Parts: sequence; C-alpha cells; structure tokens
Amino acid sequence: MSTGTGPASLGSASRTAPAGGLQVDQLRGFRIGVTSDRRSEDLIAALERRGAAVTHAPALRIARNEQDGALVRETRQLIAAQPEVILITTGYGMRRWFEVADAAGLGGELTAVLEQAKIFARGPKAIGAVRAAGLVDAEASAADTTASLVDSVIAAGLTGRRVAIQLHGFTDETQLARLRELSEAVLTVTPYRWMPPVAPERLHRLIEAVAQRQVDALIFTSAPGAAATLATADHLGLADAFLAALSGPTVAAAVGPVTAEPLVAVGVRPVMPLRYRLGALIRLVCEELSERHVVRYRFGEVRIEVSGRNVAVDGRHVLLGPNALVLFTALANSNAVVSRAELSRGLPEPLIDHAVEVAVSRLRRALDVPGLITTVVRRGYRFNGQLVTPDADWRSDD
Repeated sequence: MSTGTGPASLGSASRTAPAGGLQVDQLRGFRIGVTSDRRSEDLIAALERRGAAVTHAPALRIARNEQDGALVRETRQLIAAQPEVILITTGYGMRRWFEVADAAGLGGELTAVLEQAKIFARGPKAIGAVRAAGLVDAEASAADTTASLVDSVIAAGLTGRRVAIQLHGFTDETQLARLRELSEAVLTVTPYRWMPPVAPERLHRLIEAVAQRQVDALIFTSAPGAAATLATADHLGLADAFLAALSGPTVAAAVGPVTAEPLVAVGVRPVMPLRYRLGALIRLVCEELSERHVVRYRFGEVRIEVSGRNVAVDGRHVLLGPNALVLFTALANSNAVVSRAELSRGLPEPLIDHAVEVAVSRLRRALDVPGLITTVVRRGYRFNGQLVTPDADWRSDD
C-alpha cells in the first residue's frame, strides 16, 4: 500500500524510465504482486534484487496441447493446404510450433510452406522468432494486435486467399471471424493454450490484499492474465474495491497496450514502458514506486521517509506490519485527532479500543520518536509530523 498523496497511475500513455544500474535497496519496503506464469522467475528475481517483497500468483498458466498430438495434426493439415498467407501472433508460439514440428519430422516441410507464403507477424517478438526460424521475408503489423494482422492482409490486397494463423492461447474470436469472411479458407494452429492456475487460492489472496490496499504495485504481462485477474476479483465479490485500489494507491503496471486493454476497459489506467519489454517494465515500476510513492515528513530535527512498509527514521529502517502501517497512514494523513473507532475501522480486521491502544503503543516503540504520536485524552491520537511536499527540500528547516 502506498501512503503517497499523488496519483498511483500517470495514465495509459507510455513513459520511459531513467537509465541506471541496479539499486539494491530501491524497492525496500514495497510489496509487489506478479500475475504472470511464463518468465515470472526472471521478473520476480529482478524485483527481489532491488529489495521488493514479491507475491507470485499466476492468473493463468500456459499448457501444451494434449501431448502435442493436436498441434502435429494441425501442422500436417497446414502443409497439405499450402496456405498463401500465414499470420504469426506470438514469438513463443512460433518457437514452440517449430520445436514440435521438428520432433515430429515435419520441420523441413513446414519451413518450405512458410518460405513460399506471405508472412505477417504481430510485434517484434514474433518477427524475431520468424527470423530465428530462417524465414526473413516477414512483415510486421502496424500494431501489436490480431486486428492489425488482419488489417495488414487487407492492406496488402491478399483477401480471398488460403490463410493460416498461429493462435496464442486466448483466441480473438471477433478477428478470427473477420479473417474467415475475407479469406478463401482459414487454418489454425495452436501451440499452447491458457488454463486456470494450479493453485487459484494464491490469486484469491493477492486480490484480497490489493482490495485491502496492502499491495503497492500489481504487474501484468499478458491480456489474458489481466482479464482473468479482473474476472476472479468479480467472482470473489471484490471488483469494486479491487478497481478502486488499482485506480488509487496501488500501481497497475502493464508491459504494453495489448496487455493493458482489459484494464483500460474497466477504467484502470496502467503505467506502461515505451519499449514493450520486461526489462523496461521493471525499470518503470522501480521509478514509479521509488520516486512517486515515497512520502516524507519532518518532526523537528527528525526526518521520516515512508516507502511501502519501510519507514526510515533518520536513516534507521523500520519494517511495519500491515496493522501498524494502516495506523501510521491513518494518523499521518489526518490533520486532526483520529479516534480509536476510526483507526479500528481502517484495519484489515477491526480491533476493540484496548487492542487499538496496544497497537498504537507498539507503533510508537517501533518508530522511537518521542512526541511524534500523542494521545489526546478521551478523543484519540494525533500525528505531529509535517508532510514535506515533493517539490520541497526536506532537509531544510525553512
């Protein structure tokens, strides 16, 4: 949960991240959710190296198609049909298709068919996979979408032809129907498909934590994963709280506009890197959290900096638990006395008055700044620190 007063999202427009090497403590105290399956290890490792606490809860998983038998049959049908136009939607799908074809002894025949066809590829990863297969005559679509692939076929005057399309596990039925309307015949190959995660309860817990504003950033790397996460939040009855968090304190981050589409459709404006790459996404999340979700206070000569769950008091780091962080945030964000009842209502699990007193006492001991949080008899508690605005020099006493 970010305690910042600024917006968690700067809109769906792409932004760049500053150059720079690894900063080990850059994400200290921040909690980040990762919803991806494939390549999640690289993403998680990069975030943890920078100090983040990462919760991994795949929204979907990639599954191979019935021990590859279906894909082999589709490949044989494609070779026999000799399509004149072939559409490649994902780099991973292209690579996996050729791995299975080679294992079945069909690699040479498949290559020969693709060499004589006009190839359109969706995005740079798909283009790279096509070239890695030794096929250099491929044209990139104008945008990284299946709709753009179909537009490319029309723009090239290739309607009325035999067409094959490599699907990517989450079929765009609208564009597939459109392709069938303008083609003589359409063949499909599906190297992989999306399936529910093995442990769906992990995603449930992550969604609940986001809804309770206990997560600082949630990262999406595929449109199907984003759509599945939103559907699961709705199934749990947490859609409103989940979307409110993603539009407020929790940074929603998407690797590119295609991934962002399900989020944008429900009013969430995720941050995105200019280059739709995992490394660029990681740098952007680091920038967003470390530069825009750090809050600073002054209390006399004491300087207090809040980064997620981490509170640095004159350089001394204190890691707050969920309840302690909620209490600190409620007190620090108020310019008035906060009652015990108000503090209790904001906690993940409300406490009775005495338990609130104990929790506040523990918070005071953890911060060890006498006078920062004072008791107002019969009324509640008051935070006496002064918020330092982002454009101010918090080291100054002026």
